[in-house]
Amino acid sequence: MTVVFGGGGVGKTTLLSAIAGTRPGHCTVLQMHPDPTREERGFAVAEWLLGDEDPMRPHALRVASPNALLDETEDAARLRRKENSLFDRQAAEQGGFACVALSGARWFSRQPVALMSPARSVLRYDVKAAATFDDASRSDLTREVKLALAYAAIAGAVADSAGDERLAQTAPHAPRFHEAMRSVVDGLTRLAGYRYLGVDASTLEPTFESGHGELVTLDGLPAPARHLASFGALPARALYAAFPLSDPRESQGVVLIDDAALHLDAVVQRELPSALRAALPQVQWILTSSSPDLAEGCESSSEVLALRRLPSSSGVELFEGEEATLH
Repeated sequence: MTVVFGGGGVGKTTLLSAIAGTRPGHCTVLQMHPDPTREERGFAVAEWLLGDEDPMRPHALRVASPNALLDETEDAARLRRKENSLFDRQAAEQGGFACVALSGARWFSRQPVALMSPARSVLRYDVKAAATFDDASRSDLTREVKLALAYAAIAGAVADSAGDERLAQTAPHAPRFHEAMRSVVDGLTRLAGYRYLGVDASTLEPTFESGHGELVTLDGLPAPARHLASFGALPARALYAAFPLSDPRESQGVVLIDDAALHLDAVVQRELPSALRAALPQVQWILTSSSPDLAEGCESSSEVLALRRLPSSSGVELFEGEEATLH
């Protein structure tokens, strides 16, 4: 768990874009606002511990944006490019390297469930898909969340009740995916007072129960609960697509959430880091926020990085540890 804390204009969203744009299997030229005082272009370098994708690797994989000019020998640069090409090919052929990006511009429209081509939607993780944090037109999450929840429930039920063993074996891990999806989403929406029940048999709408026993669809949830549902459903779907033979709760990946405190009250913000960690314990969560309540929810000060623009300087400085939590 890492919470990047700071006010507006210190580069929190740019940091997430840099991470998403320099991930194994896919790297892009970092788009940054030009600095008229500097001639060189901005670039990013990220070091990744590959874990399950390459457990025997003795050191981190260094991924740099294509326009990077690094202080390294020609032999070191050639080796880095070869390694990146190797993992680009591995990601395309074998999957893995799950990285999920949730924009701070996310919103939820009202629309019905639309089930379409599961093999090309729910069951496909495209490591080369662009991760955008600024395009609000691509941040309506309703259809994607409903599709993930509905497919998990339907596939789990069909696999459990298949009359022929051959049909059940086409998706042998679907029941486990369904159970994981219910557990992850329910654990997060409970922070807002709603329990995830599953999918309505007649409408296929994801259905929740309020603290008063009232049944509510995803469209009828208050904004905090819908955001929390997306924090669970979309990473769980991506992990299952990237690692179809594993339980999403046991799979490794990186989830980037910009402005994670959006629409959440102070109590939920303080509980969010521990709830995310419990829902998907093998995931590295990187959240950005300008809310001190969210930062206070971390288990230790080592999980908070503060970006501050000091009055005496035009630059942004990084503070770690106890200095990051001082206001």
